[in-house]
Amino acid sequence: IYLAAMAGNFLIIVVIAVSNHLHTPMYFFLMNLSILDLSTISVTLPKSMANFLLNTTAISYSGCAAQVFFFHVFGAADLALLTVMAYDRYIAICKPLYYKTIMKRTTCICMAASAWLSCIPYSALHTGNIFRLSFCKSNIIDQFFCEVPQLLKLSCSDSHFSEVGVLTFSFLLVFICFAFISMSYIRIFTVVLRTPVKEKQRKAFSTCIPHLIVVSMFVSTGSFAYLKPVSSSSSALDLIASLFYSVLPPVINPVIYTMRNNDIKAAMRKLTDH
Repeated sequence: IYLAAMAGNFLIIVVIAVSNHLHTPMYFFLMNLSILDLSTISVTLPKSMANFLLNTTAISYSGCAAQVFFFHVFGAADLALLTVMAYDRYIAICKPLYYKTIMKRTTCICMAASAWLSCIPYSALHTGNIFRLSFCKSNIIDQFFCEVPQLLKLSCSDSHFSEVGVLTFSFLLVFICFAFISMSYIRIFTVVLRTPVKEKQRKAFSTCIPHLIVVSMFVSTGSFAYLKPVSSSSSALDLIASLFYSVLPPVINPVIYTMRNNDIKAAMRKLTDH
């Protein structure tokens, strides 16, 4: 799974970087999404793989803290970037005459940089809130990486109110992003369905529907993992939910965006021909 995610996302990055006709805002954001996907999956799976190969199950306290910090940086940046991508599609389809004026190169760079950098203080708040707690119940995490709900099970501190505050803040941010994405796609589909040209409808749906599927899966499974009551026993459902929001998106994003995108498929064929 890790090698498939690495190969798929790296291929997208290379194809977009070397193909001049793909140097547009949509593909610039898609390249950033692939970099984020590579980063997100590289926070969790390599340590799990190393433990498997070395026949151990250990992770250091600092290593666990680093996993929590970087996972939330890249995960939050992922959602922020998906929101930016929805805005880009909204401008491209609903306001095509203003697209080049609004989505200038400098604007795109600022939007992508904001998506990356704004998530650092958020992740620092989340990580600091977790690791100021005392862990004395056990040292066994029922997960393949240091996931916050599983860490809370190990805490003997009165963590309820502080963590509820952080989770409420996190849920508010996720809700705002998801509401913005949903409104963008409602406007997009309204405009697309009014378009009499079937080819334009097909092209619009082929770029928007995969994006909507990825967002819905990421938000729904992530919300389930973090908002459901923490049980004292491990559950296969917890593991499945974690796989769906932390491992599956980086693997399926390259497939979704390449299989349904004629421009990227053409650029890949051109590269292989050379």
